[in-house]
Amino acid sequence: MQYIEVQGQGWVFTPSDFADLGSRTAVASALMRYAATGRIRSLSRGLYDWPRVHAVLGMLWPDVAQVAQAFERKDGLRLQPSGAYAANLLGLSEQVPAKVEYLTDGPTREVLVGPTQIIFKRTTPKNMACAGRLSGLLIQAFRFLGPEHISQPRIAHLRSALPVSERSGVIADLACAPVWMRRWLQEVAQP
Repeated sequence: MQYIEVQGQGWVFTPSDFADLGSRTAVASALMRYAATGRIRSLSRGLYDWPRVHAVLGMLWPDVAQVAQAFERKDGLRLQPSGAYAANLLGLSEQVPAKVEYLTDGPTREVLVGPTQIIFKRTTPKNMACAGRLSGLLIQAFRFLGPEHISQPRIAHLRSALPVSERSGVIADLACAPVWMRRWLQEVAQP
């Protein structure tokens, strides 16, 4: 429990995060005991969190990114936000999707965490080439929006919101992007 408390409220974890503390059976038993007493919450099979509590709203559901990071650590996956979720992360869409989609190099699976369905969708190595980088997020967001919805105001928003230090990486990853979006990625990445 000390290790969980050090990570802070809102941390999402799996039994594999405690592999150095004992056997899988011992760790699983301890986590089940903590969940039974309400110290931690079981989100789904083998997935737990130390929930954040809001004064008015009560117990909050975990952040989707925290859930994804727990699966990355557990299975050694690479994940890339895609679809409406990628556009929302960049501020290109105010739509908050009920189904959050991640592209992965691991198996396809769906996980229900509270009201949010998280879909891990297996994809090609080319789609995962920029996973975990700003360019990967931009490519997926532009793919979701489509060429007809990429406008100068959206490009200006990205230029003002994205750190200048990460823009050179977008230029380096242009070859991973579909041809139709490269000119917009170049505009976003200009110093």
